[in-house]
Amino acid sequence: MRREEGIQKMTEKKILQRGLWFEEFEEGVTYLHRPGRTVTEADNTLFTTQTMNTQPLHLDAAWAAEQPGFKGERLVNSMFTLSAVVGLSVSQLTLGTIVANLGFTEVKFPAPMFHGDTLYAETTCVAKRLSKSRPNQGIVELKHIGRNQDGTVVCEAIRSTMIQCRPADEGAEA
Repeated sequence: MRREEGIQKMTEKKILQRGLWFEEFEEGVTYLHRPGRTVTEADNTLFTTQTMNTQPLHLDAAWAAEQPGFKGERLVNSMFTLSAVVGLSVSQLTLGTIVANLGFTEVKFPAPMFHGDTLYAETTCVAKRLSKSRPNQGIVELKHIGRNQDGTVVCEAIRSTMIQCRPADEGAEA
């Protein structure tokens, strides 16, 4: 076989990256999302100012240095932390298959994030059921957990999502 023929054969199969169809979610399974995301001062400042959050714990280094309990450092905006934890899950779980976020409950931030910390996320499928009102869609309840580089939990949230069922013309191996 000539080299050109081998290259042609290798490129015939194409795989589209996507999230999971409703049927592919399994209750009790935990998905580890890698790589992690190291959070910079620029990330925190941009997110905080874009969302009009004027909390000096995020923006004012001198003020934050005088506050007890947080190593004298500015904190990463907790809404950035939550957004990044969910964002880290997208390519593995919901890319192109989600219909909508239905809501968040039990959002907790048990420990702070600081500039230079690396965030790692994991998601457990807590429950799933077919939608009663929307054919070919299901509701999946996900528990997101964010941990810093030391393994300390910095964010927890339960999220309900509406996910597409596998299309009839989509094979099980797609």
